[in-house]
Amino acid sequence: MPKPGVSPAVIAGFHVQQSVRVRGQFAGIGGLQVLQLPVGESVPTAIATYQQSGLVEYAEPDFIRHLNASPNDPKYTDGTLWGLNNTGQNGGVADADIDAPEGWDLLNSASNIVVAVLDTGIRSTHEDLATNVWVNPLDGGYGWNALTGTNNPADDEGHGSLVSGALGAAGNNGKGVVGVAWQVRIMACKCFNSARTAFDSDIITCIEFARTNGARIINASFDSPTLSLSLSNAIYGARNDGIILVASAGNSAVDIDTSPRYPACYNIDNIVSVAATTRNDTLWSLSNFGATNVDLAAPGNQITSTFFLANNSYIGSLSGTSFSAPYVAGACALMLVKYPAETHQEIIARVLNAADPLPALANKCVTGGRLNLRKALSPPIQLTPLTTAVDAPFRLRVSAGPNRICVVEASTNLTGWSPVLTNTTAAAGWFDYTNGVPANTLIHFFRVLSEL
Repeated sequence: MPKPGVSPAVIAGFHVQQSVRVRGQFAGIGGLQVLQLPVGESVPTAIATYQQSGLVEYAEPDFIRHLNASPNDPKYTDGTLWGLNNTGQNGGVADADIDAPEGWDLLNSASNIVVAVLDTGIRSTHEDLATNVWVNPLDGGYGWNALTGTNNPADDEGHGSLVSGALGAAGNNGKGVVGVAWQVRIMACKCFNSARTAFDSDIITCIEFARTNGARIINASFDSPTLSLSLSNAIYGARNDGIILVASAGNSAVDIDTSPRYPACYNIDNIVSVAATTRNDTLWSLSNFGATNVDLAAPGNQITSTFFLANNSYIGSLSGTSFSAPYVAGACALMLVKYPAETHQEIIARVLNAADPLPALANKCVTGGRLNLRKALSPPIQLTPLTTAVDAPFRLRVSAGPNRICVVEASTNLTGWSPVLTNTTAAAGWFDYTNGVPANTLIHFFRVLSEL
């Protein structure tokens, strides 16, 4: 933005000196200009040059903005899926949700992540699941049926299809519902029969199938009071391959610290145990809980999802931690895309650290909080001063997670802010900024902004 009183000819001459071309001008906004830099010139360097010239009010990058990611799925747009976006509809509390639209602005697809659903199978032809069903490159199947020993894990009860929809019903396809992950590879692992019972041997068979066929996450929406060493060993084997297992805490309204339920209570660091919350951010009345053995909560009351009766079948008003677990599994799938180099422990830690603390969950789970997708995908920016000598240039470290575009801004009065550096954090998640003038010559304040 040229300073008032600076002639256009002077500005134009300065552009020529910098080999800069004017791409556009806004006469009604003080002569604001859009400039194209020469090849090899960095944006931060050009901004500094123009600010030091005395010819401009300010110079800043031509920032990139993004449309909000809001899917057109009917049950989302009409407010049915309150767990994803709660505006207070139907007696709910505004923002008693996982901040899904804010998270989707950052990332909504996990198309390369395989999530195994250990359940009653999946209706693979359902209009809201078909595009997200995993296909076995070896035999063309879409999972494994441990009950029949075949690659046809068709759903004959409905629970598995319901869970799959909460996790990964196709997003923005104009149909039905949307899952936490708009795109994901759902591997159907059928180990439960139509009576919702399963032998441990069948569950273990499905865990092994998931482990040997590329699953990164296992959703286990079931629980039992019986401790099985064999099942724990199978889960530990998956843990050694870096697989996250998301387990429902159970629906008996008991403290599982004193009345353990499995697999939620196995002391293995790849297990995430999930309780259920309501549209009012309270613990669902039948949800199990545990200050030690339940990690966090997620929406699990009055849920609508895909059903198995027909390709366009849906069912609502469902409740249970069975639906809370796939919310977290879907979030973990997106996290694996966002942070591909991180271990299962690091991914789980990010999800837990991002939970929204709730009074109703205090002493009810490890985090005392409910899943928040936006916070998990967009950790807070931290600024750490690095300067030690009084007369040294001021230095700070920007920590914001890997590959995140950040703009450092400076001010002398906390009112007018000017960009001084645009940079992208490295894989380690940080970069350093040096102000360039001794710290004792001028008072400066710094802040960092980021779209991600």
